[in-house]
Amino acid sequence: MISPPDAPAANAFTLTLSCPDRPGIVHAVSASLVAAEGNITESAQFGSPETGSFFMRVDFTSPRSYEQVHAELAATASVFAMSWELHRAGRRTRTLIMASKSGHCLNDLLFQQRAGTLPIDVPAIVSNHRELESLADFYGVPFHYVPVTPDTKGQAEDRLRALMAELDIELVVLARYMQILSNDLCRDLSGRAINIHHSFLPSFKGARPYHQAHARGVKLIGATAHYVTSDLDEGPIIEQEVIRVDHARSAAQLAALGSDVEGRALSKAVQWHAEHRVLLDGRRTIVFN
Repeated sequence: MISPPDAPAANAFTLTLSCPDRPGIVHAVSASLVAAEGNITESAQFGSPETGSFFMRVDFTSPRSYEQVHAELAATASVFAMSWELHRAGRRTRTLIMASKSGHCLNDLLFQQRAGTLPIDVPAIVSNHRELESLADFYGVPFHYVPVTPDTKGQAEDRLRALMAELDIELVVLARYMQILSNDLCRDLSGRAINIHHSFLPSFKGARPYHQAHARGVKLIGATAHYVTSDLDEGPIIEQEVIRVDHARSAAQLAALGSDVEGRALSKAVQWHAEHRVLLDGRRTIVFN
């Protein structure tokens, strides 16, 4: 008895797209995937009534190569004027993390990356202080001390750009990096830089948010993970986390509780970005989580 030939190994892909909303998009995408011998394993879509845009994310497998699948989808993308990306599933996102003195968010990200629960590779940590160098050494990640002053800000950002190019960085995470990036750098990093803000935006912006919250007697505190833009703390929000508090908590206790909230919000945002689950809709995000 002759055994049948083994089926070709299936390659896993993720497709993300956005385009003006109109009838037939899902049908056309599905037909293209069928033509590429694709088997859909997860699919989500959303039509925005505010912007008139359609968003879709599809996980699928196919015995075809990346180039063959890409070519099969290209014609459909052209017909519907899509902004689209095809990703090889399981590929880890090369991520540069920036932090200043507080290490809780940095530690959360590095721990989860080492544990295999966060699909990123971290080839470098950049800081404008040396306090976190020992933490980087513990995880075996190269640490780059890049001091920033008003007079050296331009040179520091040029060094950051050079490092990103050298290491082929795809995502920058500001894990409590307490420096404001220039407008030019924000534009260069549009859609690929995530910041954690230690308050539940849009409330209590600026410095000492937990002290502001304490002074107002809030009952909930939180943290906001958002994309970086030139408008300070105004970037599209990816994730927010909150925790309930009461009048007995001091400002210092709120800050300690907030550290845990910050870590959770930032880790989720980084994970969803790395899994290509976040699509931009103007000043908002569509998160297929």
